[in-house]
Amino acid sequence: MKPYTLPLFPLNVVVCPGGLLPLRIFEARYLDMVRTCLRNKSSFAVVAVMPEGETDPEGYFPFANIGTLVDIVEADVTTVGLMNIRCVGRHRVKIDSYIQQADGLVVGQVTDVVNDLESAIPEDLESVVTSLQNLLTSLPASGVASENMPVIQPYQFENAAWVANRWVELLDLPLLQKQRLMQLDSPVLRLELIHDILYENPRNKF
Repeated sequence: MKPYTLPLFPLNVVVCPGGLLPLRIFEARYLDMVRTCLRNKSSFAVVAVMPEGETDPEGYFPFANIGTLVDIVEADVTTVGLMNIRCVGRHRVKIDSYIQQADGLVVGQVTDVVNDLESAIPEDLESVVTSLQNLLTSLPASGVASENMPVIQPYQFENAAWVANRWVELLDLPLLQKQRLMQLDSPVLRLELIHDILYENPRNKF
């Protein structure tokens, strides 16, 4: 695939393809980035920040060398110097190199990573789906408004990649563990590891 340039937004978060990411933007460099994206109907990539003093082992970047391209689907620009936006992850990207502009914005040379193929849920992992269904059903019942739901519809409970990705975003895990899960090439392996986390770690029971 042909490399291209893309603004990068290093954050202490991992978003997967199909994931929802609300952001509150107030730094000048990112306000300018969002205005450009809205004006040009373009995208940016979210990359996970490495812990202080560490670098990505492959690219030696201060952030992970695999991120997720996101599109802005909603934007509230009514307050001067502040934007509230909602983004949706589209696909992963590999960062080959980057530069930091004079305004501080990081721009990467990236290559697209093809999204996971839709995979059926293995029978022995169906409990992971049931747990996600129960969680998403419980949120409105506990008072979470539809606009504040952490997962956007349509739900794809039959798709192993979609289910695994939503758990990566929802589980209370260290950032680098989330990153490693997101980077896995096999959605079924990702789902298997999520199963182990859910049912072997009581802290992550839902």
